[in-house]
Amino acid sequence: MTTIEAEQLDDDLAASIRVLMVCSSGGHLAQLITLKPWWTNRDVCWVTFPTEDGKSLLAGQRTVYAYSPTTRSIKNLVRNSLLSIRVMVRERPDVVVTTGAGVALPFFAVAKLLGIKTVYVEVYDRIDTSTMTGRLCYPITDLFLIQWEEQRRLYPRSLSIGPLL
Repeated sequence: MTTIEAEQLDDDLAASIRVLMVCSSGGHLAQLITLKPWWTNRDVCWVTFPTEDGKSLLAGQRTVYAYSPTTRSIKNLVRNSLLSIRVMVRERPDVVVTTGAGVALPFFAVAKLLGIKTVYVEVYDRIDTSTMTGRLCYPITDLFLIQWEEQRRLYPRSLSIGPLL
């Protein structure tokens, strides 16, 4: 097999992987956007909030809008849980990737129930303390990524990828 054939095979395999990117808007979304070299050749669907930055950064991308606010809102937790079931059944992702925040939890829970792989990226700006969503998702995620070595004491089974921003 030539190098060109091997590269084409890698591209074909990457394109066949269905990815669901789930995050709040703002900094959470900005951090996942920086992973564009990884997700650009994959079959990606996004879940975020219908904010101006969410709409502009994801223009042209397949996007599902979640319910917000998620903080202290049982109503939106239930709505996003039902949304996560509908999206998972329709999209059939191979992996769910998130930087949080609250919108990630129902999607991770449903993914685990369906046997779908999960990847959590702890956010850039929380070095000394863990995020609530990080604490909740850490025990159930398949791969937990950190951006700072200092975060390893909070998440011992994590893999450091360095800063995304």
